[in-house]
Amino acid sequence: MDPGTRNAIESGRSAALTAAGTGSQEPLPVGQPASGAGNATIGDPPPGGGEAGFLSRLTQHAQEHRAARWSGTLATFLDEIVRADAAKATRTSHQYIWDMLRWRHEAQAEGARPTSLFADDLYGIDGALARVTDYFKAAAAGSEVGRRLLLLLGPPSGGKSTLVILLKRALEEYSLTDEGALYAVRGCPVHESPLHLVPATLRGEFRATYGTEIHGDLCPSCRMRLDQEFGGDFMRMPIERIFISEAGRVGIGTYAPHDPTTADLADLVGSVDLSKVAEFGDEGDPRAWSWSGAIYSASRGVLEMIEILKVKREFLYVLLTLTQEKNVKVSRFPLIYVDETIVAHTNLAEFRKFLQERENEALLDRMVIVQVPYTLDYRAEARIYRKLISGAEAAFREVHLDPHVLDTAAVFAILTRLSEGDDKGADAAKRVRLAAGEAVEGMTRADADRLRERFPDEGLSGVSPRFVINALSAAIIKSNARSLTTMDVLLALKDAIENDARIDAKEKRRWIDFLVLVRKDFYNRWVKEDVHKALFVSFEQEAQQLLDKYIDEVEAALDNRKIRDPITGEERDPDERMLRAVEEKIRISESGKHSFRQEVVRKAMGAYRRGEKFELASHAPLRDAIEKYLFEARRDVLRLVSSTTRPDDETRRKISAVAERLCDEYGYDEHSAREALNYVTTLLAQE
Repeated sequence: MDPGTRNAIESGRSAALTAAGTGSQEPLPVGQPASGAGNATIGDPPPGGGEAGFLSRLTQHAQEHRAARWSGTLATFLDEIVRADAAKATRTSHQYIWDMLRWRHEAQAEGARPTSLFADDLYGIDGALARVTDYFKAAAAGSEVGRRLLLLLGPPSGGKSTLVILLKRALEEYSLTDEGALYAVRGCPVHESPLHLVPATLRGEFRATYGTEIHGDLCPSCRMRLDQEFGGDFMRMPIERIFISEAGRVGIGTYAPHDPTTADLADLVGSVDLSKVAEFGDEGDPRAWSWSGAIYSASRGVLEMIEILKVKREFLYVLLTLTQEKNVKVSRFPLIYVDETIVAHTNLAEFRKFLQERENEALLDRMVIVQVPYTLDYRAEARIYRKLISGAEAAFREVHLDPHVLDTAAVFAILTRLSEGDDKGADAAKRVRLAAGEAVEGMTRADADRLRERFPDEGLSGVSPRFVINALSAAIIKSNARSLTTMDVLLALKDAIENDARIDAKEKRRWIDFLVLVRKDFYNRWVKEDVHKALFVSFEQEAQQLLDKYIDEVEAALDNRKIRDPITGEERDPDERMLRAVEEKIRISESGKHSFRQEVVRKAMGAYRRGEKFELASHAPLRDAIEKYLFEARRDVLRLVSSTTRPDDETRRKISAVAERLCDEYGYDEHSAREALNYVTTLLAQE
């Protein structure tokens, strides 16, 4: 850098360096929580088992999670930190969060970190997460979005709090990396940027020299210290590296509302410390002010406002003025510059009440609202249940759940979240499958998108994950067993609905009807597939062989040519009987077989051109047809279970083999496998 262009800023730098010493770096003590881009976390699988493995992991974690301390004067800060990367040194809170999000994404892409910020905790709300990310991207770019409060709006237990918690924990981690190094005036109650010390008259030259802007002014406390302790020599003001910590009240603040009659604005902006007024003699002395408010703790980082719409209106005006102007006004002080990102969340009931009051229009105009609905993907919902169960007591985790317990409960939850009303044959079961990305006969992805557009509020009401987990807990307690079946859970959900006083009678009947739909349209199909597949020594192999044979026969039939028999070597006509036996399993009519076969061949050729193998999953209707064709040949074994009260040795051997495969390959235990066999044989008896 040309010394002549920065002489005004760095005048006296040599003297300051001599007086204050150069910047110093030292590692944090072993055990200080920190992380670099490639560091593992406590949540990763330990390298070894048992106590020794855990202790080894702790030692490794302590050695990896270190960060370099730094301290010096403003002169050394300009020389060592700003000169190296001025853009980093002048980042706003929004830019800092955006850099953190990009850092996490890049670390994941490079394989240095196993998961992204939200991947392990939030499932099925990718759209909401994308909108939150877009907010930070736009705010970091300097748009007006950065002068808005981010409000997460959604139903209870939808992931709003988890999202903010993950954001806070990630900021703590990021601040302990080289990329996330953050510096502040030492002893400043609002952890302000050292560059606030640069006089306003020199900031234009700073911009010309370093190519970046300084935002903000000194707080009253630092202004007093600068005058009294350093005689106005800002180059000697002490600077240090800070580390974001919610527990340490640095860079993260959290406010939760309480009784409105006792709520005090001081919880946010602080108040006069009467014990120090006598010492300093003036309530306007910064040293006599308590800087313990959540706003000051959150400076340079993020302020979480829990259930924000339950606070008094004057609280909201303080927050929105802070967001819009980045200033806080308290008695006896000039405007205090505080740079922080405010992320608030609330539920739908509170938000609807807020909308009804006309005087809130100005407040609404200063918010960026992101809806965080429940997921409509039953697979993602089931992952939420697994996560909640994994954090439960050991007695709960050790209960075996049959492989369809969570998916079945999840489908029920999704059904309660769908808007009422049919849409040209798109019944509820089909809509659930579409939302999960499954192929549905007669419907396309465009149909799924159209349904989402027609029902934009889906997912903002219905059953919460907590409701389902409570029902699972009740089922475990009631059964007093180490194994829980899907039927047990369906009965527990029915009891939970009937005994919940918050649900009106009409809604109860509707939800109980959903339980019947879940059992008939989802669980029956899943459990029959499991049992049928268990009848085969190698189901997948047999199914793929039949699929390949079907494709060969269809191609010959469409080309009107002979096919060579692989056993006899003789040429013969395509096996029309076999083709129709497969197609009839999914009700393909004689008149419709030609178009169905053309569609199958078209997809097979497309897979071939892409260098992919045409498999069962490549064509959902054909997969169903082949599975049913194969299952039909094994049905006699299952019928023996229900028709033979005293089975002979051969029958017992076949039944035992099926039960063992259910346990070994499909996630059942002895109890749930036996229940599944009995249930499927009952279904077969009814067909």
